[in-house]
Amino acid sequence: MSPVPSLTTAVHQRLAEALAVARPEAADADPLLRPSDRADLQANGMLALAKRLKGNPRELAAQVVAGVDTGDVIRDIEVSGPGFLNITLADEAIVRTLAARAADERLGVPYAEHPGTMIIEYSQPNVAKEMHVGHLRSTVIGDALVRIMEFRGEKVIRRNHVGDWGTQFGMLIQYLIEHPHELDHDAGEEGGEAAMSRLNRLYRAARQVFDADEKFKERARGRVVELQGGDPETVAMWQKIVDESKIYFNAVYRRLDVLLTDDDLVGESAYNDDLAPLARELEESGVAVRSEGALCVFFDDVRGVDGERVPLIVRKADGGFGYAATDLAAVRNRIGTLHADEMLYVVDARQALHFKMVFDTARRAGWLPDGVAHHLPFGTVLGKDGKPFKTRAGDVVRLMDLLDAAVERAAEVVREKDAAGRLTEEEIAERAEQVGIGAVKYADLSTSRSRDYVFDLDRMVSLSGDTSVYLQYAYARIQSILRRAPEGARAEARPGLALAPAERALGLHLDGFAATLDAVAETYEPHKLAAYLYALATHYSAFYENCPVLQAGDPAVVANRLFLCELTARTLRLGMSLLGIHTPDRL
Repeated sequence: MSPVPSLTTAVHQRLAEALAVARPEAADADPLLRPSDRADLQANGMLALAKRLKGNPRELAAQVVAGVDTGDVIRDIEVSGPGFLNITLADEAIVRTLAARAADERLGVPYAEHPGTMIIEYSQPNVAKEMHVGHLRSTVIGDALVRIMEFRGEKVIRRNHVGDWGTQFGMLIQYLIEHPHELDHDAGEEGGEAAMSRLNRLYRAARQVFDADEKFKERARGRVVELQGGDPETVAMWQKIVDESKIYFNAVYRRLDVLLTDDDLVGESAYNDDLAPLARELEESGVAVRSEGALCVFFDDVRGVDGERVPLIVRKADGGFGYAATDLAAVRNRIGTLHADEMLYVVDARQALHFKMVFDTARRAGWLPDGVAHHLPFGTVLGKDGKPFKTRAGDVVRLMDLLDAAVERAAEVVREKDAAGRLTEEEIAERAEQVGIGAVKYADLSTSRSRDYVFDLDRMVSLSGDTSVYLQYAYARIQSILRRAPEGARAEARPGLALAPAERALGLHLDGFAATLDAVAETYEPHKLAAYLYALATHYSAFYENCPVLQAGDPAVVANRLFLCELTARTLRLGMSLLGIHTPDRL
């Protein structure tokens, strides 16, 4: 089915045509349509245009009103104030447009005009280390962007750029070679938590020996060289650690219900063979220069507090490579081999300078076209004290512990709502998982990406306010109405009916779904979708309070209101799914 133009688009076109007739020299002028509390829409473009043409804005606005083709879309249009246009849409146009959206499985949302290959890098945990609260935002924001961009028709390549290389692996591998059964699975010890437990034991034991035994420390450092050189035994032990970590990562990703799989995991090790040629090419081209034995790239606009230029170190003085070289190799691979048209890096704000330097270096080397790579920084998860979220002991909060607490708190909410005891324990557990995980994800995604937010479980699982539970409850309430509809009652759009104010407000908001997704895709900000969905649930709540559905009396009104209920539910379900959140039919 063809995309469904919004009512705003239809009105914009009619105003633009009237403007072009009134003032042919301003045929490209934008009417500047905005939602209004005085009418359905307000056009503000006449003020700026009249100033440009040295005319009177009210006279220009009056000319547009006289020439606009209202047709069956605009019910009323009037000049207001210094030259605004207040526009009221026809009820029939609202219902007819919504019917067209409902007839499309995509709810009238168009595919991107010029879809391409987009690489989204997110999550980025470290092998042999537990994921903590600091990994939450990257994982959740990245997953939502993947879902939204794929829905719009982009070819999305997910990249989980894990830390699986470096000096600490010499210590871990050497210990594992000397204690080969450290990662063996005990009877009944399976799953992500067990895998992480084994890795924690390995790390603690290896670190204890490394700190106490100088000879072991020397062997561990030698093992790093063996790893970088591809020694079979060393690589086999390294792979064992990586595989154990994958078991744990996948358990976290399943719990969070994100799309990442082993196929998306491309660690720093994947680029190891590319680093020496990359460094040589940068040096030969003059992009990188030697400084105190290290290979560095300098920038005139990156300086320290002493005024000296701060370099990006591609290769250290001892010949080793850091993650700057790995990130450069990843850029070159993603453009040259994967042919990315766009690359999004969902990494916290503290890495902003690093990525600026990496991208600038890649552009100077000719590997990265302008406008292709975007660092999407995000803020910090805070505790109720306004400081970075920690345990009472001051440790970083384990991600699995955080999710366990959210599900436990959600179970209490589900039990409270199920006072009649209709749900089985299995159903309560399932809904608690959907509500708890959804609450954590929504709290993150409803916050502007660049802002910090406070992790407050009581607020997150509240049935009131801007929470996923509020949205899930709105969806479940609609499903209850649809289930209780009498036999023979159909959800059907009836364009000939006059709409109540709450019906109009709900209908106009439903018509804005596609425009919202356009805005999210343009700025890579999922919180705009979350805000739209919260406003949708709020409009539905007003509709529910003021417009009886099953008791409306007139069968045509019942059918039309059931239609509005059904379309609202479909929009909530689709929108929430694009955020990676479930909408249970019952709560």
